[in-house]
Amino acid sequence: MMLKKLSAFCCCLFIMATSLKAQERIKKTINTNWNFHKGDIEDFPKNNNDIINWDKVNLPHTWNAIDVTDDEPGYYRGIGWYQKNVVIPSSWKNKDIYIYFEGASQVAEVFINGKSVGNHIGGYNFFSFPISSAVNFDQANNISIKVNNQYNDDIPPLSADFTFYGGIYRDVYLMAVNKVHFDMDNHASKGIFISTPKVTKEQASVLVKGVLSNTNSGNQSLIICSQIFDANGNKIAEKQDKIKATGTSNQAFEQNIPSIKNPNLWSPNSPYLYRIISQIKDAKTGALLDEVSNPLGFRWFSFDADKGFFLNGEHLKLIGTNRHQDFKGLGNALPDALHVRDMELLKAMGGNFLRISHYPQDPEVLEACDRLGILTSVEIPIVNTITESKAFTDNCLTMMTEMIRQDYNHPSVIIWAYMNEVLLRPRYDKGSEKQENYFKAVAKLAQELEDLTRIEDHSRYSMIPCHGNFDLYKRVGLTQIPDIVGWNLYQGWYSGKSEDFAGYLDKHHKELPSKPLIITEYGADVDPHFSNPNPIRFDKSQEYSNKYHQVYLKAILQRPFVAGSAIWNLADFNSEQRTDTDPHTNNKGILTTHRQPKDQYYFYQAHLLKAPFIKIGSQLRNLRSGISDSETELLHHEILEIYSNQPQVTLKVNGKSLGTVKTDFCIAKFDVPFKDGVNQLEATTLVNGKEIKDFVEINYIIIPQKLKSSLKPFTEINVSLGDPRYYMDKTLQQVWLPEQAYQPGSWGYVGGEIFRMKNSGRQSFGTDKNILGTDYDAIYATQREDIKQFKLDVPDGKYELTLHFAELLSDKEKGGLAYNLGKDAENEKLSERSFNVYVNGLKVLENLGTKNELVPEVAYATKISINVKNGTGVVVNFEAIKGKTILNGLQLRRIY
Repeated sequence: MMLKKLSAFCCCLFIMATSLKAQERIKKTINTNWNFHKGDIEDFPKNNNDIINWDKVNLPHTWNAIDVTDDEPGYYRGIGWYQKNVVIPSSWKNKDIYIYFEGASQVAEVFINGKSVGNHIGGYNFFSFPISSAVNFDQANNISIKVNNQYNDDIPPLSADFTFYGGIYRDVYLMAVNKVHFDMDNHASKGIFISTPKVTKEQASVLVKGVLSNTNSGNQSLIICSQIFDANGNKIAEKQDKIKATGTSNQAFEQNIPSIKNPNLWSPNSPYLYRIISQIKDAKTGALLDEVSNPLGFRWFSFDADKGFFLNGEHLKLIGTNRHQDFKGLGNALPDALHVRDMELLKAMGGNFLRISHYPQDPEVLEACDRLGILTSVEIPIVNTITESKAFTDNCLTMMTEMIRQDYNHPSVIIWAYMNEVLLRPRYDKGSEKQENYFKAVAKLAQELEDLTRIEDHSRYSMIPCHGNFDLYKRVGLTQIPDIVGWNLYQGWYSGKSEDFAGYLDKHHKELPSKPLIITEYGADVDPHFSNPNPIRFDKSQEYSNKYHQVYLKAILQRPFVAGSAIWNLADFNSEQRTDTDPHTNNKGILTTHRQPKDQYYFYQAHLLKAPFIKIGSQLRNLRSGISDSETELLHHEILEIYSNQPQVTLKVNGKSLGTVKTDFCIAKFDVPFKDGVNQLEATTLVNGKEIKDFVEINYIIIPQKLKSSLKPFTEINVSLGDPRYYMDKTLQQVWLPEQAYQPGSWGYVGGEIFRMKNSGRQSFGTDKNILGTDYDAIYATQREDIKQFKLDVPDGKYELTLHFAELLSDKEKGGLAYNLGKDAENEKLSERSFNVYVNGLKVLENLGTKNELVPEVAYATKISINVKNGTGVVVNFEAIKGKTILNGLQLRRIY
């Protein structure tokens, strides 16, 4: 009898345990095995058309991963449909069921079994819809989602220097919760909002606010419980309150945990995270009805207009980057691991600050920042301009509300921002009454967003990032509205000189003495293919960017009132409208699109890391070329930068010491004699008697001054005309040399001048157009006009000569680009051009010009076989017929 009772009791315990566990919320992705159709489908999904041509895709997915990198201007902005069947078990019958999206761009409508369950506006925030009333249990449910990334004047962003990808590009979940649960209908937030009203080193308090939802028809006695666990899983505090929940109602609650003794403070150096678990229990049975977990970090912070930023009572200079959410070949449809990896790379740089620009990003980003100790600013995507409509304002206010509520519980977030460079390209004619009214509308919207932010969260700061038109932003009032003014400054890149940057900071401090400031953007393009020993603005060389960042960082560190700065950008990213040497890419990243470090990354590591650090610069350029420095040796000298946080650095090249150099602003410079072939470089520094080092190999192709030199038989030469830079092609293992004037015994051009865009305030050579029909835009974007000859005094033999041409003038209208902070170059008119080309006296190209091969903005190349004899070398003559002769590039390769 006792055995039977014990068995029945155990069975009862098992049933109770099973039922308790079954009540917890379920959240699972439904990312795999979707059907996708690009374009709209008439009367779908009301009438399912079986002949629709579906593609099989998995989520995350964007339909713009490829078309944003092709030669055709523009990319698909329109409608796409997603569809799949999902079986929902009958065990979910007594639950509330939701479909939850981490992001879909930019308008989404969701249908379950042909019934619309909700739509969402905005491409960057989370959203969810209840779907219980539309599903069938234990059978297939058709989920159809219409996504639209068309331009819409009422939805920000309207224009920007990044690509507006379409698609369901983040995770999608099904969620099932008990009929009694934390609020699931509060802008896709967790329904729990955690703050720390008081934090000191000795004591901290926690306030938990939320809403309980009871979708049952009957009343219920419940317990709301908040538990705090330390990083080791030990429970350090608990608060329980009984609550009477009436049927089919929402009920707000607050729980105050007043005294956490000696809290471990959260900071970049020690990102200590507690965990707070919020539970709803049945007061009678103790059954767990719902549970939500959130991170908890104890910290306090402040911004001071004179002294900068303070965290936990200590001064901290915020140094970090901006970040876009795309990756080469994937668009913005990134797996979680790549989001996390970016944050790890920022932390490895020594960064303590991330401006999440220009829109909220994947939840993995802030979760990683919480764990790693990276302070953040998050913003909604109002960029460049606004629309003066109620719908636009309403959408902005909704986006701000969504962002704050969704990200409220992250200790890494310290700033809510809005309106990036909103006066960059204002509507209407300058000085007109319409434009003045537009400025008033911008200020009115800013104030509405500011007021909303203060209501939603008074514990964090607000910020407007502005471009460099100080007087305009001040006149319109945007420097007065937010707590902090952010400045996106590019002196020395889009305009002016790098040295002008410091004066701009001082102007802010003088004219806005009570307003804290952050440098929210600064940077210079680096295309790793390029090198220029005499760098100039807008040449995209590593050398110019190195100088630029050195000037900027020095000015930032010297001024305590500068609270912080964010480099533009962590990594190169896609901007479809950009053309130039690397079309559709913004090259200002300190990492490449594949996350390879450029010199700037090492430069900041040397300044920010506390552990001993040393790194040889220009490691991406491990294939180089140059002309020998003398006629007796195959050596070519280059200035090499080594980055280290130690006082001095020693360099060995091919086993020979070049001595020891003191670092200046974390840089040691060496004059390196590279030999022909593979060069081994070893940089070392001593730390407490222990040697730390960095090692690289560089393959150097040295060309003798005299092409008939006995030092090295001539094999090939590649020359970029109208260009002062070296161009490295790793794929073909070639280096293109900058042009030079002809000298007897050597090679070079005779006559002509460098092609320059008219009235360009930036580019001093070449064009910024996208040259079609080639992957080598850099070679075709520069040229020498009115060239008379190109001569190469090579030895006799059989050769292959390739000539490269591109007509850089065009009748195509070129509109102003959103990212162009300087003056747009004038559209140049195409005029007829034709000329003959002779090689060693033989006419090889006749009437080459705009009526045949030279189609504007399209690459044209021709390869010519030559027998060089009698010591004539190679002489290419250009004979003008109409207009000027041109040459963009020349390659000569010896066959035998």
